[in-house]
Amino acid sequence: MKKIDKNVADAYFRARTTLVVICLIIGGLVSFGVVLFAEAFSTFTIMGMPAHYYMGAQGAVVTFIILLFGNAVISDKIDKKFGIDEEQSARISSGKVLDH
Repeated sequence: MKKIDKNVADAYFRARTTLVVICLIIGGLVSFGVVLFAEAFSTFTIMGMPAHYYMGAQGAVVTFIILLFGNAVISDKIDKKFGIDEEQSARISSGKVLDH
């Protein structure tokens, strides 16, 4: 495992922490926002269902799945930006055998 400069490691940690906080905020807003504004959402429909029911049954789940994929893609970009790339690490370490 290669050593990483402390400044780079701190910047990497800030970027990853910011990403996690943003995902948590979006997830919280979607989950609890629907409950808070259910009465306002009940005035229109999505695919024949009241909007608050649809968001509770399907929309929140779809939002979380999108957040998971978005988190994975953005995390990979952050890893590459800071030189912490799993594919590169696998190429470097491939073919080495550890003696027992």
